[in-house]
Amino acid sequence: MSRPNPLDLNAAARGRPLLLATGIVLIAACLRAPFTSAAPLLNLIRESFGLGTTQAGMLTTLPLLAFAAVSPFGARLARAFGFERALFGALLLIVGGIALRSFNAVPCLYLGTAVLGGGIAIGNVLLPGLLKRDYPDKIALLTSAYALAMGMAAALGSAVMIPLVNGAGLSWPLALGLLIILPLLAAIGWLPQLRSPRRELVPMAPSRSVKSGAVGDGAARRPAAGRIWSSRLAWLVTLFLGFNSFIYYVIVSWLPAILIAAGYSPAQAGSLHGLMQLTSALAGLLVGPVAGRMRDQRVIALGVSLLCLLALAGLALYPALAVLWTALFGFGSGAAIILGLMFVSLRVHTSHQAAALSGMAQCVGYLLAATGPILIGALRDAAGNWESALLMCAALCLVMAWLGMLAGRNRQIAA
Repeated sequence: MSRPNPLDLNAAARGRPLLLATGIVLIAACLRAPFTSAAPLLNLIRESFGLGTTQAGMLTTLPLLAFAAVSPFGARLARAFGFERALFGALLLIVGGIALRSFNAVPCLYLGTAVLGGGIAIGNVLLPGLLKRDYPDKIALLTSAYALAMGMAAALGSAVMIPLVNGAGLSWPLALGLLIILPLLAAIGWLPQLRSPRRELVPMAPSRSVKSGAVGDGAARRPAAGRIWSSRLAWLVTLFLGFNSFIYYVIVSWLPAILIAAGYSPAQAGSLHGLMQLTSALAGLLVGPVAGRMRDQRVIALGVSLLCLLALAGLALYPALAVLWTALFGFGSGAAIILGLMFVSLRVHTSHQAAALSGMAQCVGYLLAATGPILIGALRDAAGNWESALLMCAALCLVMAWLGMLAGRNRQIAA
């Protein structure tokens, strides 16, 4: 049996579709739960170490800062080591970060959180590029699948933390340490990909859902990073993801506190936190397939942004229906994340362009997101209530809608 030509970017994918797709989904399951699952335990962690509110909030902000710092290097790692090996290294960082965080010491808590954030950043950057390289005609389907896995793992993690501590009697470090199972399973599932031949970039035909443009001369050409950073379309995609990330991580960080202030118990708040992330995962079942069949994604970008606005306004003005509002917000923000990830793949010609745009979008986006919990927490302290903070986030959804309408047009960045 002849060996596949390393320059045929789709040959390997045809030969190992199930293993590759399974590996992608397993990696995706590790890209949110390891840090969002800490939110329901923040009060316990704060009390355990005598931390202030700001110090405890840094456990949510640190991964976002790590995302912003590490994301620009993701494309370089893919070029230096290949997508497969770079992603395996990301999983090892997540494993190490979770293990380090589980030691009952403040320095380990913060250092481990930063390390796992770096590993997640690499995975976030490289998965869209991998899809562009190996599955250019199935971007919507596989983006939905990995977004579903990412959200479901995060939902499960958030929902079980309080029961593990209060019901099963585990310490909070051990409860968080159990999350190491996810990246260990993903690393084992990814091992077959390490035997794949190293494949360099070959320009690819654009997806059918976007307008064609000049792709290149057929040589293994890599796009200049400066071209991505100077592209108006790249900035639209970046800011759409950035504003969505700002709003999403504000709610991820503060939803339990918002709900407890509204009269819900800590257990109820943890369950609703999990519900929000579950509905963000379920958005992939509908939004990805529908958006992938559309000529452009402007209408759907507007719709999901307005859904987030409605949910946040409802949570501020009528918290008695928090079950409805958290479910709607989860669905809307999850759909926006899926759209943003699709834009990263659909608005470029090549896999390394996708990795470069992903790095840019996540660097800028997570810098915005990192400021969110701090700014909104400060606004809450100044106003003395959560309503003003929630209404401000609702107003930002209008900005996200405008950016999504522009980023959703049927265009590609020049190769």
